[in-house]
Amino acid sequence: PSQIGTGNNWQSLFSGSNCTFALKTDGTLWGWGLNNNGQLGDGTYTNKTIPTLISNETNWLSIDSKEGHTLAIKTDGTLWAWGANYYGQLGDDTYVNRNTPTQIGTDNNWQKISAGRFHSFAVKKDGTLWVWGYNSNGQLGDGTYTDKKIPTKIGTDNNWLSVEAGIFHTIAIKTNGTIWAWGTNSYG
Repeated sequence: PSQIGTGNNWQSLFSGSNCTFALKTDGTLWGWGLNNNGQLGDGTYTNKTIPTLISNETNWLSIDSKEGHTLAIKTDGTLWAWGANYYGQLGDDTYVNRNTPTQIGTDNNWQKISAGRFHSFAVKKDGTLWVWGYNSNGQLGDGTYTDKKIPTKIGTDNNWLSVEAGIFHTIAIKTNGTIWAWGTNSYG
């Protein structure tokens, strides 16, 4: 283990595919690593080898990043995304890559997020499950194989607790402790 810098006010870490994000106790967002799709969100496409301030806003709550795109929630419950958007995985109703945080919709009741390879998931505070992005293997769980470029509600259940998006599959837990899975099942 090697200490990164000399700061002692780091609060939480989020590891993506070839990049890392961290929040400081002052609520600022920092990132470093691969940035070929703008997944760091610093307004560039330049890789960073040291923690770099992504946003000096002080209300970042959680981050998740995989395969070139990043999702985040702020303390006010708003949803943000940036990076690669080939399949609509940012949820901004486009296929345009973004290299700065972009607010997704106007809702302010997002609670949990998970970035998959080319798809994204979120749970709202009311326990509903929302999906968007690539759906070639049914990984969105909406009963289709159609990509979605905006957050789309899955079913009518309102007891989703957490979700984790994989490469072409998804796993979720409901508040009753049951676990659910969908998408590709090539290796069980």
